[in-house]
Amino acid sequence: MSKRRRDEYTPIAEAMSLINNKVNLIGLVLQTGFPKKSKGTDFFCLVKIIDESYPNGGLSVNIFTETMDKLPVVLSHGGDIILLSQVVMKVHESVVYAVFNKKFSSFALFDGKFSTSFLPYQCYLIYLAKEQDKKFILGLRKWLVDHPTALDSSNFQSLKDIREGGGFNLLCKSWLWTHALNIFIANFDGICKILRVWEIRKDEWMLLVWDGTDTPPVAINSKLEDEMDNPLPLESVPVCLPRDILCNLPRLGTVLSVTLDCGNEKLGVNVLGTDRWVKFDNLRCQLHASLWNASLLPITRFCYVRDEDHIVLLRMREHKERSKSKWGWMPLSSLPWPTHVTVTDHPDVPFVSLMRALANPRVVGKFHCVVRVVASFPWSVEEYRSPSGIYRIRLTLEDPTARIHAYLYAEDAEHFFGGYPSFDVLKRKRNLLLGISESDGDSEMNETSRNPPWIICCLFSYPIDENDVWGSRNFRIFATILVG
Repeated sequence: MSKRRRDEYTPIAEAMSLINNKVNLIGLVLQTGFPKKSKGTDFFCLVKIIDESYPNGGLSVNIFTETMDKLPVVLSHGGDIILLSQVVMKVHESVVYAVFNKKFSSFALFDGKFSTSFLPYQCYLIYLAKEQDKKFILGLRKWLVDHPTALDSSNFQSLKDIREGGGFNLLCKSWLWTHALNIFIANFDGICKILRVWEIRKDEWMLLVWDGTDTPPVAINSKLEDEMDNPLPLESVPVCLPRDILCNLPRLGTVLSVTLDCGNEKLGVNVLGTDRWVKFDNLRCQLHASLWNASLLPITRFCYVRDEDHIVLLRMREHKERSKSKWGWMPLSSLPWPTHVTVTDHPDVPFVSLMRALANPRVVGKFHCVVRVVASFPWSVEEYRSPSGIYRIRLTLEDPTARIHAYLYAEDAEHFFGGYPSFDVLKRKRNLLLGISESDGDSEMNETSRNPPWIICCLFSYPIDENDVWGSRNFRIFATILVG
């Protein structure tokens, strides 16, 4: 093999045989890892690249720099190009990779297939343009146009594909069910839009992501009798969303909270851009207290997706069609129609989601919703009424967009239950509403999983403190009859 000049580029397939040699590489960025602190004094991130000679899998390049802001920040993984000079080829446990050394290596990042520019938007050290660089950049841009599936996103699934228990699909790489803690964990690949990168506390970050689809309903495993001392949480993370954030979230489709699960390791998640579609690889999805959330791991990789990507266009088209439909605001898992456990006095009023009710610009409002009743307080029907005989019940309602408390009170509850039935009849109605099997006794049914049915109800929002109308806003169920 003839020795290459220092300014020549080596195809990736050839470079993988040049272990312990310095090479120059040029490739399309397939994905990157989150910036983080190395075990020494440097900062580190992983970049995976492909070219015509090595289009499958990609070559990992470990990049080390003195500060985090010098690491590459790839603006679009839908075809952006990186030039890497003087990186060293290494192998570990039969896996070949390249190492970028801050002392003698350099990189330059260029816009991808939709650009005609040959000026880098970021570089490490000084980039001296060479005429042959244009040839290689043009060659990669043309190759990507001729081979659009090289960066295909069709294997990345949606939030609706997350499954509890045994019904796993291609999205799940591994899973763990911890029954004692009521936690389900699965690592998966997904494509979604980053709505918000939020520093909830100093150096603690949370992402809000969304893809327009609904996470499916899951079994409720909490004990009803614990609702007073240990109520089901309304959020999947121990942080309540401020109203200014909540009101700017989509009203339809699940907004998933993504936190860090990296121990003492800090990831530079603030490099992520809002309002950008992103593919995640090895994002951990977990079920806690019957609510989905997700977390980033040290092995999580990501890549940006252009708005023109066919998966993005499909998701947005489906969401737009659903939001314009009179009945499209029903949870996807309730189709073709919710159960007939309840009826309302306003059957022709279109449905809205709980998130739309929460984000309503007026504190007072009326809403027609499809929900599940996941908890009741008090849980014993003998305590549903006060000593004076007035109904006073707090129900926990959920749909794919939110979980809220709503009250059944006085004449609205009387209308709901059909008057004042016996405790046996009331217990049967409660069990039907909460998804409790009739074969379970009171003590036994608190130990079993429940799958509450989708029901229709009318909700009314109102403040109880005129000095704090939003902070004291409550919801009540009205104009609804439990017919079961």
